Amino acid sequence: MNPPLPLPAAARDDARWLAAFLAAELAAADFDHAGHLRAAGLLLQRHPLPETLPLYLAGLRGLATRLGVPGKVHATVTEALLRLMAAAGAGTPGQPWTLCLQREPALRSDARALLARHYSPERLDSEAARQHFMPPDRLPLPPCPAPEPT
Repeated sequence: MNPPLPLPAAARDDARWLAAFLAAELAAADFDHAGHLRAAGLLLQRHPLPETLPLYLAGLRGLATRLGVPGKVHATVTEALLRLMAAAGAGTPGQPWTLCLQREPALRSDARALLARHYSPERLDSEAARQHFMPPDRLPLPPCPAPEPT
């Protein structure tokens, strides 16, 4: 059996960065909005959405707890943005996850305005929405592509 081919440098960096996120080892400076998108996109490349959701939320909660800000985790914002990224193609096999940012630029530039299409401020700002995913009360979230059969 042949040894596996080495990963390209960018893929190794992504794999190390994602492992650090999942282990709650990232520095706060490495986890701004772009870091949120990177973690979500990398997970969606590796796992279908139903598997990504708990992985991402657990990583986010672990990191927020380690950084001393556990109250910053918002379950509905987290899941809705993951669903929007998946719907924009972040998990499309053979394509970089970053293409979803071209398809839906508001993911990068104004996620709150994007969420406002789907959620009223009352729903999104509620304690219930912070604690667990709440469905939209405005426009439904777009359907996500079905995972490819393996």
